[in-house]
Amino acid sequence: MSLSDHPKAYGTAAIAVAFAAGIVATLGFKELYPELESRYQHNRFQRKRSNARSTDPRRSSFFWMAPVQLEDHEPTPSSSRAPAIASNGIEGCIGNTPLIEIPSLSQATGRTILAKAEFLNGAGNSPKDRVALNIILEAEKRGLLTPHQGDTIYEGTVGSTGISLATLARAKGYKAHICMPDDQAFEKSDLLIHLGATVERVAVAPITSPDHFVNLARRRATEHTQSSTDGSKGFFANQFETESNWQAHAVSTGPEIYQQTDGNLDAFVAGAGTGGTISGVARYLKLDAKMSNLKVVLADPQGSGLYNKIKHGVMYSSTEKEGTRRRQQVDTMVEGIGINRVTNNFEIGRDLLDDAVKVTDDQACRMARWLVENDGIFVGSSSSVNCVAAVVTAMRLPPGSRVVTLLCDSGTRHLSKFWKNIKEMGLEEEEATDLFTELGISE
Repeated sequence: MSLSDHPKAYGTAAIAVAFAAGIVATLGFKELYPELESRYQHNRFQRKRSNARSTDPRRSSFFWMAPVQLEDHEPTPSSSRAPAIASNGIEGCIGNTPLIEIPSLSQATGRTILAKAEFLNGAGNSPKDRVALNIILEAEKRGLLTPHQGDTIYEGTVGSTGISLATLARAKGYKAHICMPDDQAFEKSDLLIHLGATVERVAVAPITSPDHFVNLARRRATEHTQSSTDGSKGFFANQFETESNWQAHAVSTGPEIYQQTDGNLDAFVAGAGTGGTISGVARYLKLDAKMSNLKVVLADPQGSGLYNKIKHGVMYSSTEKEGTRRRQQVDTMVEGIGINRVTNNFEIGRDLLDDAVKVTDDQACRMARWLVENDGIFVGSSSSVNCVAAVVTAMRLPPGSRVVTLLCDSGTRHLSKFWKNIKEMGLEEEEATDLFTELGISE
């Protein structure tokens, strides 16, 4: 008996053969055209990323819904997606740092505490990358620096700005000469030397002294230009006073924070060394983004006069005039923030600051260890001060409020001083269980 005698059986067999043929054809198609399949999958992934909420997702199989047509085309450019390749080298690693929540601090306070991971800036690994780049670009526009002509960038710094300048100087065709006080961690000066910079570690002196590290850098730049026989120039970066400093944060850090929080934040907390970060961010958020209800709070270490300037309008008593108090090592072990004079960059945003929090060295050390134990975050002294002040600020706000601060640099630059002291305090052998008890503040 043949299949022709049974039409139903014949039809069933034909469908089975056609089904099998379809599978073979599909597999053969993918074997013959693997490049098209790869491109299709890539484009499909890009479409899913740009439109995660699409109600009409495409399928890769011919057996679900309608067949999919493979197309070879470039994905639609998106302004929100960074380019795959940074064409301008190390500069492409600066900015757009992530905003992360610090879970242990949020849980302890009942408020959301967020931190901008500025140590992930790719040149000098600190927020000073933004400043250093802007200073160089502005100097080039004004003809004060010309690449590959022997020009040298001079700066007085406690470390981070110098590292950023030295890194970018190498990338952009300049030399770097850094003057820094000799009470700073040796990791910083050692790194500067490895980056090819000339480093002068000088005795701590008041800003009124010609031998203060900032004044020395200014003088070295002038001497370079005056004595140059090859036409090269000496350029003083002047991070404490130049408007390129706060402007860098007004056009990058501030807008990034606003975008990353969707404008939903109640306080911004940061320390001040030059004052450029807190002023630039405050100006953008309060003036440009018109967040008039935002609280901007200064985090100030012991030994600094800025807390009194914000809280009481004066740095110190009449017996300690601004700019004359000699900074000693016993003032604070915190590096990068805290100062006893009002810089131009700080003055630019001073009227926008609402409050200030004084942080002791003991609190800074205990916070640094708390962050390692509870969040796996290993940072330096200025970041720790910021986090202490963020906790204090959060507790002054209603439950559920959102506070943003900065993680400035890694603890690896503070091993010989800050983290050595933490070890000597025995904090690495203890396990803190209550944040408020550890910091000595009221819940």
